[in-house]
Amino acid sequence: MGSLRLATRGSPLALRQTELVTELLRQAHPGLDVEPVVVRTQGDRDTATPLDQIGGQGVFVTEVEAAVAEGRADAAVHSAKDMPSVMPAQFVLGAVPRRADPRDGLVGATLAGLPAGGLVATGSARRRAQLAALRPDLVFTDLRGNMARRVAMADEGKVSAVAVAVAAMERLGWMHKVRDVLDPVDVLPQAGQGAIAVQCRSDDAATRALLAVIDHGPSHRALRSERAVLATLGGNCSLPVGAFAEPAGPGDSADVLSVSGLLASGDGHTVIRLARRGDDPEAVGAAVARALLDGGGAAIEGFDGLLDAAP
Repeated sequence: MGSLRLATRGSPLALRQTELVTELLRQAHPGLDVEPVVVRTQGDRDTATPLDQIGGQGVFVTEVEAAVAEGRADAAVHSAKDMPSVMPAQFVLGAVPRRADPRDGLVGATLAGLPAGGLVATGSARRRAQLAALRPDLVFTDLRGNMARRVAMADEGKVSAVAVAVAAMERLGWMHKVRDVLDPVDVLPQAGQGAIAVQCRSDDAATRALLAVIDHGPSHRALRSERAVLATLGGNCSLPVGAFAEPAGPGDSADVLSVSGLLASGDGHTVIRLARRGDDPEAVGAAVARALLDGGGAAIEGFDGLLDAAP
């Protein structure tokens, strides 16, 4: 069958996600030799500086993409939530395997069980704003680093709780550490959370054909719609934005998507949330973003000026 080189970050979670993609590819293509190509990104080298100060959402993606663009790898494996909402024209999403649990969770305590004034660690403006809206008494501290470092903060009692992605905990085999899984009705996930995105060059027909076999259509459609929400809003991950799409009808075969979106102020005092349905992933995602801005989001600091600019 030949070989396929997969570029990936070197964190335990990134390597585990690459292993999952490798397993799917080998099942689909017996005899295919799949090799990881580990790339150390700026986001991995600098674990102290806030993400929006060292490149924002693309800080874990750009250098991994470069390995593919330069021919050092055939495809790249990303956490879909790390990807900028607009992808360079030379790349395509060759596959989005079946999505894992998209929800957020807490390590260290349940939301209801957090003490008054409890300290919650999270580097996500989206999580912070929504948790503050639910529990205005909470105090927040920023947190960077791999999942082991984050979980250790709660295990060692340095904070009352750490906010995490449930999918990451599942993939690392750490679900026993999750004390609370937060319903999307209360805390809307980040666009792409729980999804793995496998990216390749748009002109590489052979790689695209190999990846197409492991693509899960409903997960891919949902991701397209969520990314359209971000793209219409300018794709700034430093602002509190949430987006979640799922089939509106029963089963994976449903063509209609239900897409929820959220904009919030950083302190959680203002939270605007709504949902739309449609069968065109990009169109309904863009419609959600415009409706959020038109419904009051454009008055929130950081989102002002986006309404006129939204396509």
